[in-house]
Formats: sequence, C-alpha cells, structure tokens
Amino acid sequence: MSDPAPNAAERLEIIRAHMRRAALRFDPGGREVVLVAVSKTFGAAAIEPVIAAGQRIFGENRVQESLDKWPELKQRHADIELHLIGPLQTNKARDAVALFDVIETVDRDRIAAALAREMTAQHRRLPCLVQVNIGAEEQKAGISVAEALGFIGRCKGVHGLDIVGLMGIPPVEAAPGPYFALLKQLADAAGLAQVSMGMSGDFETAIAMGATHVRVGSAIFGARPAGMRR
Repeated sequence: MSDPAPNAAERLEIIRAHMRRAALRFDPGGREVVLVAVSKTFGAAAIEPVIAAGQRIFGENRVQESLDKWPELKQRHADIELHLIGPLQTNKARDAVALFDVIETVDRDRIAAALAREMTAQHRRLPCLVQVNIGAEEQKAGISVAEALGFIGRCKGVHGLDIVGLMGIPPVEAAPGPYFALLKQLADAAGLAQVSMGMSGDFETAIAMGATHVRVGSAIFGARPAGMRR
C-alpha cells in the first residue's frame, strides 16, 4: 500500500528543508532566505493548516480576493505579514495599503504616487519592492531593466516610498539563472538589500543567485488551475 500524499503542512516543511540546504550550499555562513507562501486562489480553510505549521508570511495576487479572506485571518493571527505580489491598479491603492504589509509590485509612477498618497492618508509607511520586467516580456508587468535605476530613484526621492528591494519573474520557457543574476545585479547597483525571486519550480536556483525572498505556492498548497503560475 503506497504512503499517502503529504499534506500542506508536510509540503511546507519539505520546502523549508530544501531552502535550508540551498542556502547552506551557496552560502556556508547560512544566510536566511524568507519564504513567502503564495496563497492565491486558496481559501481560509486551506491556509489555516499552513499557519498552524508556523508559516507567517503570505503572498496574494489580487486585492479583491485578499479582502474576501485575509481580514478575518489577520484578526485571528496578529503576526501575519501579507505581501501583494500581483499587479496593482491605482483604484485599489487604498485597499492595498489598508490590508497588505509589503507591496512587491511597484512598477510605474502612477502607482508609486497613489501608494504614497494612501500611506500618508492612512498613516502607514509600508516597505515596497520595485517589480522589474527582467525578461522584457510585453505581457508582464514591471519596469524595464533600462529604466529601473531611474525609477527607483524617483520612488524614493519624488514619491517618498520606502523601497527595500526588487522583485522579478523570469520567462517561463527560459533557464531562470541568468535572469535571477540580472535582478541581483540591479539590486546591488541600487543599494537594495532585498531580492524577491524564485517560485515553486526554481526557488533553489534563485537562492543560488542571491534571493533573499522566494515566493512558493503550488509546492505548498497543491496544483492551481492552468494559467495561475507564480
């Protein structure tokens, strides 16, 4: 009789173990890499066992979906840190600032300005990451590589945002390593400490290339519908 498939809590520990091994392999000093558990498309019933297993940092793509499940979850678990890792529209900036703790997808001046206004209005100063379109893909969000350093400067100097790092997603069909290396080089050039890169299929490569945060969803929660990769 075959062993039962691992549940979400067991899958979480498997991911953590792989992350620890990768970090030690590429940095014998044992630098810490933060796991952002991507809970998009999953409801509170699927998320609660992962919280019970000790995970406290989660990522969501859509503001509206997050509003439907996270206020109650955050009320029950006050130490949750919620990251917005999907594209943000200016008309959702108010809700995003109210609900999320980190915004990873700042990619244009209109969004930067809207976030700055809402943070001032709500007396919240959230750490933000700039999303870079490291694969120069037309269908993906993110500031271009060529414009990234100038945009980071405007986010800080013009809009007054607390930019702490960069986020990027490599092309699906390409080897991710060179794209991760490029994002790390950009972060270093900008003097930013955080690099959010790597997902369920490539997070160990991302750690090898200097990721400080990896965003893992399906490897923890299970398969999502086609077209929902991140």
